[in-house]
Amino acid sequence: MQNQAMETAIEIFAKLVNQEEVAEQGVNSKLYDAWNQNGEVYELVMQLTRSLNLELYDYNNGLYLSPGGNNAVFGFTNEELRAAFGIRVNRQLFLCYFIIYNIITKFYTDSATYTYQDYVKIHEIVENVTLSFHRVFQQIQTVVFTEVEEYSFKEIALLWEQMPDVSTEAGSGVRAEMGSRTGLVKKVFNFLEEQRLFTVVEEMYYPTARFKALIERYFVEHQSRIYEVMMGGEDDAAY
Repeated sequence: MQNQAMETAIEIFAKLVNQEEVAEQGVNSKLYDAWNQNGEVYELVMQLTRSLNLELYDYNNGLYLSPGGNNAVFGFTNEELRAAFGIRVNRQLFLCYFIIYNIITKFYTDSATYTYQDYVKIHEIVENVTLSFHRVFQQIQTVVFTEVEEYSFKEIALLWEQMPDVSTEAGSGVRAEMGSRTGLVKKVFNFLEEQRLFTVVEEMYYPTARFKALIERYFVEHQSRIYEVMMGGEDDAAY
């Protein structure tokens, strides 16, 4: 029985690592049932994920795998992310992180709050990023910044400010590039599509179940320093 459970656990793990769907509905439904109903299989899968610094989430009867912090094998280094985004320096990368955070907050603000909108458009994110920078610097007197944080926010805000705003409501025909705010947001969305976090239909970006699984657990498990800064202090920090 132990050997059979181990074989099933390894098969589940291999499917997830290869980004195949393991869910109650679909071609791997028997594997999901084994994970859900067989305690031995469940424990073996969890041992595999924990030992490799991976997070396993069960969301809406489907399993989703994500790298843990500082996972050099399954995660991305800054160098790998710069290559993925097609950018050269870290301040450009940090601006991409800030854009991703603003995309997330179009749907979530904390572990108890989900904005029930189906999709976002590029121009909405461009506007949101600009407003977020304004909010950060309006709070500069009430938030205790470290020297590094204050410098970093100023650097990426300056980079954003220097980019022309060529956003259109539809966003049609936008090129993914560093030359404009719209182009950079498009570049970020391209990356998120590749990671199966969004799908796009006629310039409308819909979050996938994978996105919802990872982001909901993020807000449950991790305090967000960016949200704390944006909202004006530790008392408003999201968890």
